[in-house]
Amino acid sequence: MPKIVDPEARRRAVADAVFRVSARDGLEHASLRNVADEAGLAIGSVRHYFSDHADLMIFAMRELGRRVSERVLAHAERLLNPEPGQTSAHRRDAAERLLGELLPLDESRREEAVLWLTFTTAARTRPRLRPFAEEMDEGIRTVVRRVLTEARRAGGLPSDLDIPLETQRLTALLDGLTLHAVLHPERVTPRTMRAVLRRHLDELARSGRGRRPPSSPRRSARKVPGPPDAR
Repeated sequence: MPKIVDPEARRRAVADAVFRVSARDGLEHASLRNVADEAGLAIGSVRHYFSDHADLMIFAMRELGRRVSERVLAHAERLLNPEPGQTSAHRRDAAERLLGELLPLDESRREEAVLWLTFTTAARTRPRLRPFAEEMDEGIRTVVRRVLTEARRAGGLPSDLDIPLETQRLTALLDGLTLHAVLHPERVTPRTMRAVLRRHLDELARSGRGRRPPSSPRRSARKVPGPPDAR
């Protein structure tokens, strides 16, 4: 009997080959032939599932995003649907763990970060990849925005927190840490990244403490000149 092949499993296996070639030799070497050799397939088999090289790269980008999203959503479920009686400290730890999934804190996440940087850099000069790089970026922003919104709703952040601005700021922090951890792993270690993220979240939480409630404007303390002296 002919061997039954699961098309989706085969496509994901080819994507794994793209990841290995790209991480080892660079994206420019992830040709259809090299990827087929890496996957142990004939090039005709790869062409059966992907119409051209760009189609293969697009699928690989989406597959990378899917894997990251699955892992993040596992943490999001605990954060966005807390158990009864869960304290603010528990919610704070859950938010930190969720955001930590977007940082290269271990070898597998570091490999994902390298691939993410590789694909987003390639998208700058490859128009067909650009929408999918933007899709990946927007996915990260959505996660960050949701974490901040839920933290504000639960009372862990100031009620007047500027969510769009703080989303931009926290996303930039995560992107910067990821880039430097990939380029300078001996200096930007997992411990350093956790400390920077924790400090940022602590400062966000403290920013609402000790504020005076808004009050009506005070009258000027200056003395109003009286009428001229009659003497």
